[in-house]
Amino acid sequence: MPGLYLEDFEVGRTFAHAIRRTVTEMDNTLFSCLTHNPQPLHIDHEFSRQTEWGKPLVNSLFTLGLMIGVTVNDTTLGTTIGNLGMSEVRFPKPVFHGDTLNVTTEVLARRETKSRPDAGIVEFLHKAFNQRGELVAECRRQAMMRKRPHA
Repeated sequence: MPGLYLEDFEVGRTFAHAIRRTVTEMDNTLFSCLTHNPQPLHIDHEFSRQTEWGKPLVNSLFTLGLMIGVTVNDTTLGTTIGNLGMSEVRFPKPVFHGDTLNVTTEVLARRETKSRPDAGIVEFLHKAFNQRGELVAECRRQAMMRKRPHA
């Protein structure tokens, strides 16, 4: 299992995730449809031509999910109990079809819990950048993580 346990997370450690992903029109359209989001800014090229962007914007919730998803293999695959929350979510630049995103994760905090002797809480700062190195998304995420099992 490649995921890290609570004890493996060092405050201040930064992961530069190797997985990159080019966002496609299909990603944006399918995600918007699956989440029942009819916003024409995401799915209607004619409408989008009349906006300040001139083309469809990628649904920001897709960007958020992709950003966090890219981090899983290096950090929490099989060792997370669940997400506790996400805060300070920001999208400082738009994402468009054809943009390639890369992601970093910084460990901000780690602590044990009083209620779960087998687990603790890790706070991450995730950041996504486009192919020009521009920050397009970031959030703090709190996750309940398993402690390393005793042998």
